[in-house]
Amino acid sequence: MKIGIEAQRIFRKNKHGMDYVVLQEIKELQQMQTDDEYYVFVKPGEDRCVEDSANVHIIELSCPSYPLWEQWALPRAAKKYGVELLHCTSNTAPIWCNIPLVLTLHDIIFLEPRDKSNKSLYQNMGWFYRRLVVPRILPKCQRIITVSNFEKDNIIRKLGIPEERMAMIYNGYNDWFQPLTSDILHHTSAERPFFFLGNTDPKKNTERTLVAYSRYLEQSAVKRRLLMADLDRNYLNDIISRNHIENILPMLDIPGYIPNSELPKIYNNAFAFLYTSLRESFGIPLLEAMACGTPVITSNTSSMPEIGGPDAILINPENSDEITQMMLRLETDQAFYEQQKQVGLERAKLFSWRKTAEQLHRLYKELS
Repeated sequence: MKIGIEAQRIFRKNKHGMDYVVLQEIKELQQMQTDDEYYVFVKPGEDRCVEDSANVHIIELSCPSYPLWEQWALPRAAKKYGVELLHCTSNTAPIWCNIPLVLTLHDIIFLEPRDKSNKSLYQNMGWFYRRLVVPRILPKCQRIITVSNFEKDNIIRKLGIPEERMAMIYNGYNDWFQPLTSDILHHTSAERPFFFLGNTDPKKNTERTLVAYSRYLEQSAVKRRLLMADLDRNYLNDIISRNHIENILPMLDIPGYIPNSELPKIYNNAFAFLYTSLRESFGIPLLEAMACGTPVITSNTSSMPEIGGPDAILINPENSDEITQMMLRLETDQAFYEQQKQVGLERAKLFSWRKTAEQLHRLYKELS
């Protein structure tokens, strides 16, 4: 069978969640012994992270914008190469396409109440695009994949999709996320920082998490630093000013975008990982931190209890004091800290990209 896989953004240098998901799926499918041929459609970029092989053909398509690439270039290329099934992997797909479609719908946040404070032009344009495209393509999809039971139930309930048209396939994590030997650690035990992947997306709950960190600094005898990734300085300054938490400023480390290859060292160096989002459809960073043996404070909402498991540290993400108290407990209760390291390591064993790819391949065969 000739299967097309939309992977428009995997060659860009600064990859994000959905880019890594499809990239790892492709790499695993490439290693599987099957009779299928895969045509992977990408936009040219500087990070050529996957190459042609006997069963995987990389097709580069140049187009000036995401909508034009997806709505015009992609369906034409898929037809040209004789694709029999087209898997669109990032929430949207061509509206006019006569090839059978499979869609990975990671979430339907675009249908949920919108935070009016979001000033990101990129995020707002993506929100409008998904609201325009997704309702038009769902009836045409042979199967709709999502990444957690929470999100599957959410899609069925809110969009009225029959359950037999849905498929739930968990994400995985890369095997380089594991406990590392102590010689790579850059800090002594007392100096190891908290780590938080906050950004300007309101669902990441950056403001409440920074308020929680401010209160932690007021109460902690250790006063660990906070490492954050990829946060706009103006956005940060607004939060600090609005909440009068100037005490956090000298304690923040913000290096900017962190490549995925650097994250294992960062998780291992961290005292604990703060994954305090308001809403996630899966949460790969949660898995990555657990696989490194790093205790995680995460939220009791959406998919996070499902992925973190019954023994995870679950807090109400809308309550900054709960976040603070768990940060302090990890710092003062050594037995609890060691227990949470083991909880994460055991939970992470349930997930892998190979399992993801095997389930995906089975779905392709069902539709052939």
